[in-house]
Amino acid sequence: MAEFLTAQDKRTHYCGTLSEQNIGEDVCVMGWVQRQRDLGSLIFIDLRDRTGLLQLAFDDDTPKTVFEKAFSCRAEYVLVAHGKLRRRGGAVNTNIPTGAVEVYVKEMKILSAAQTPPFEVSDTKRVKDETALKYRYLDLRRPELQRNIRLRHELARVAREYYYENGFMEIETPMMIKATPEGARDYLVPSRVHKGSFYALPQSPQIYKQLLMLSGFDRYIQLARCFRDEDLRADRQPEFTQIDLEMSFATQEDIMEMNEGFIARAFKELLGVEIPLPMPRMTFAEAMERFGSDKPDTRFGMEIMDLSDVVKDCGFAVFSGAVKDGGSVRGIVAKNAAATLTRKEIDKLTEHAKGIGAKGLAYIRWVEDAPNLSFAKFLTPEEQTALLAALGMEKGDVALIVADKNRVVLPTLGALRNILGKKLELIDPTKFNFLWITEFPFFEWNEETGSWDAMHHPFTMPMEECLPYLESDPGSVRAKAYDMVLNGTELLSGSIRITDWQLQEKMFAALGLTAEDIEKKFGFLVDAYKYGAPPHGGSGMGLDRLAMVMTGADSLRDVIAFPKVQNASELMSACPAPADPKALADLGIAVVTEE
Repeated sequence: MAEFLTAQDKRTHYCGTLSEQNIGEDVCVMGWVQRQRDLGSLIFIDLRDRTGLLQLAFDDDTPKTVFEKAFSCRAEYVLVAHGKLRRRGGAVNTNIPTGAVEVYVKEMKILSAAQTPPFEVSDTKRVKDETALKYRYLDLRRPELQRNIRLRHELARVAREYYYENGFMEIETPMMIKATPEGARDYLVPSRVHKGSFYALPQSPQIYKQLLMLSGFDRYIQLARCFRDEDLRADRQPEFTQIDLEMSFATQEDIMEMNEGFIARAFKELLGVEIPLPMPRMTFAEAMERFGSDKPDTRFGMEIMDLSDVVKDCGFAVFSGAVKDGGSVRGIVAKNAAATLTRKEIDKLTEHAKGIGAKGLAYIRWVEDAPNLSFAKFLTPEEQTALLAALGMEKGDVALIVADKNRVVLPTLGALRNILGKKLELIDPTKFNFLWITEFPFFEWNEETGSWDAMHHPFTMPMEECLPYLESDPGSVRAKAYDMVLNGTELLSGSIRITDWQLQEKMFAALGLTAEDIEKKFGFLVDAYKYGAPPHGGSGMGLDRLAMVMTGADSLRDVIAFPKVQNASELMSACPAPADPKALADLGIAVVTEE
């Protein structure tokens, strides 16, 4: 039978906060039983709360009713214990901060008994993700997840404090909005009052925060909930939180510096790590040329080398043909990797490259005295020597080479570089390498639709020198856009916004929107620009992603209390679920099942 808390059961300390300085004090602690150890005349209970573990001790001198309660305790029972803190009589547990002390219990209540849980709540004994997520409330009791969620909370606190101190106002924007093109599918919410019409859940507060700048709130901040109906990866969830900000009368550098200050403060305060400022800057074009990625991990080298001039006239048609067709031949070299990158491993990398879009993967593997070129029969000895020299190869090295259009070559080598960085253990996990990527292309070509899309969003300001090419050469237009990258993960995306309504209409038109489309989707925004729009820009920083990197977690699931899985469902509550037929009828919605 469960017992109840009374006014006398007032917690004096959390379990993990007690130390030898508290010896001799009367304490009251509360928490869950991690384990109970029955030694006959002695019983020990490890009590756990969000701060850590504390040993409770019971012996022959303990009141009989209390001793009997301790004997009956099992894992995950919920207790309140009163007693005196003392030095441990037995061995000190050096693995926990409270390992030198224990509570000699005088009074105890079992507030809640527990059935045998489906798995042990422990960081050392992992269970399948499906089981852990089905019983997420138990999984969240694990110390690792408790630490992660606590750091995420502290990160949110530091964000608010920092931006408040810098003159930002926190303003909430609507959660039910008009659907707008943001690059991913919207989650739609049907309206009962306006049958046949739908709200959309915001992919970001983009339009509203720009309107706030037009309203005179020149520094806006919000820890905004955002929703995107897209396929999930380790660093994506259908609903997430971003540190969303907008600044008026600010340049790109002003906004970047403001965000740098927050990062420096968060890392110093929460991890004790100094982040050198200013962070390095690199253009999109340079990042792609050197690393094959717009979010490069700069903790290791293995940069991409352009071999086009060396092989443009060689006898290997795959190489020479790619250069002739306006593409390139490029490669990366894995130093001293020949023993690890066997032929079998290279075959796996080849399949991965083909999966990205490459036609194949050429390689050079130097194991013996002479290097082995997978395409040796097509090159003369002189051409082989020149290629090895261009790559800077030595015995023990492996080179991977791709020939095709740059839009295939660069991302393929970028992906292979990341795989090799992990496989060859080239990455220092203690490093935090921040980087700004700037001057993104404004447009990217959509092969499926045969039209230009905005790489960031259509409200981004093009660089002034690129405006003449807006209609004649959209692919060369660069944007006043910037991403903050940390160790190969995009943390923040932002831009300076268009504030000239005529230029905004031009950009919409360049994206294939008709005058009717513009009026229907963005008429209110274009109209707002006509009433005095200050220059402004902003950014959205992924709070969850930042927490993931700071905690060293493998997935966003480890920093979100109740995450979704790969198919965007939540295993614990079994959502999404079919709706009640009456609710659908009230909304005027019928579910159509495809055959």
